[in-house]
Amino acid sequence: MTTTVDDEYEVIIVRYASRQTMRSQVYLNYHLYGEPDGPIGMDYYFWIVRNARRTFVIDTGYSTLGGENRNRGHLIHPGEALRKLGIDPDEATLVLTHAHYDHAGNVDLFPNSTVIVPKTEFDFWTGPYARRLQYHHSVEDTEIEHLRTVYEQGRIRFHAGEERLAPGLEMIQLGGHSPGQAILTVKTSAGTVLLASDATHYYEELERDMPFLVVADLEAMYAGFDEMKRLVAERGAILVPGHDPAVLARHEQYDGDLAGIAASIGRLPRPTAQPQHTAPKEKETP
Repeated sequence: MTTTVDDEYEVIIVRYASRQTMRSQVYLNYHLYGEPDGPIGMDYYFWIVRNARRTFVIDTGYSTLGGENRNRGHLIHPGEALRKLGIDPDEATLVLTHAHYDHAGNVDLFPNSTVIVPKTEFDFWTGPYARRLQYHHSVEDTEIEHLRTVYEQGRIRFHAGEERLAPGLEMIQLGGHSPGQAILTVKTSAGTVLLASDATHYYEELERDMPFLVVADLEAMYAGFDEMKRLVAERGAILVPGHDPAVLARHEQYDGDLAGIAASIGRLPRPTAQPQHTAPKEKETP
């Protein structure tokens, strides 16, 4: 019988949408680089971190409404992807790296789950400046209101700084792209995985020190670049950016219904007693 190390996880990368845009619509002040503009792909992901004891869903993608408001569809709706992967939302803890529409759009799929979110992020998006145009275009009002409701229900757990969410899983707040933007490090059999979310959208963004177009605090974004580079250099962390189309090709891809949709790092054996990868019924405080 195969046993699972308590502090070691499988990371599942789920690609739920994709679109084409231009480099000048991705990188801040792109003209400063003295390069011609050109097309660039942008994929949209969320992530699952799980082992035999715990399941964490990292971000929730954009909702049907959030996509329609921006003329963007889905390759697969995040709810359908969760079902295909055998993830029971009631057995998962939800972690939001930030509250932008494409990362916090389906929180209602988790009506009973604890939701971990950076307090700086929650406070900003429920505060007085969130409705200013340069910020507001990144979120959906109904989704921010839903986060308020989750808070009133007592299901939000606030994060700040550096925190161990569970053995082998750490959350680090960087800021930059969004006021409370966070990343996660995950221990897997393949090594430490750095789930960068939107702290870096692309490999190139970090490698070439090219800030993304949407930025709440440029100094914090650069500092976040430095911290992620340190994690890669000192811990040999496997970087997983938030929107790079090259991500799936770098890792072990699923086949069948999830071909081109999902990939795994540190894949764990599928349980023989049940078809889905879910945590035991007992609830554990992460």
